Amino acid sequence: MKIFEFIMLACFGLSWPISVYKSIKSKSTQGKSAVFIIAIIIGYLSGILGKIVNQDVSYVLIVYCFNLAVVCIDLALFFVNKRNEKKNQPLNY
Repeated sequence: MKIFEFIMLACFGLSWPISVYKSIKSKSTQGKSAVFIIAIIIGYLSGILGKIVNQDVSYVLIVYCFNLAVVCIDLALFFVNKRNEKKNQPLNY
């Protein structure tokens, strides 16, 4: 059954590096939500904790950790881009 969990995580995991790339390239938060990204992080943390608590440490745990790291990078980029967007906003008088 671990193979199916691995496939699911691998498929989800393919999207996160693309999201990070787009965040770097666009320097924008458009189409992004910090709440959504944080929910994903909580999900990955829960999956990791579930594996550890059940003593089910396997190659699947590595994929969880990789995905978590990339999503955390995406969240950091979100806040960097958000700060830069606020800095570059014209003043409204």
